[in-house]
Amino acid sequence: MSKISKIVPFAALAAFIAAPAFGADGDTAAAGAGMTKGLAAIGASLGAIGAGMGIGRIGGSAVEATARQPEAASTIQTQMILTAALIEGVALFAVVVGLLAVLG
Repeated sequence: MSKISKIVPFAALAAFIAAPAFGADGDTAAAGAGMTKGLAAIGASLGAIGAGMGIGRIGGSAVEATARQPEAASTIQTQMILTAALIEGVALFAVVVGLLAVLG
């Protein structure tokens, strides 16, 4: 079982617990909007957590690869930085979309 699949049930439970806090006076439309905002906030945080785990795995794999083949260190470092930048871009996009959903 992966780490993310262990987190998902707790994130869903937190969304259902925190959602009424975003609603207003038991109004169903406001409660639905609050649920959406709560889920968007959780989605943004899961995007950031996933990116952190991915970049950590890339860094670890790059260190292992460099230890196995030190002569290829520059190539490995270039590929690692490029991949980490792409993941960071996706993470930033997820956080911005989540925050826009919460604030909008």
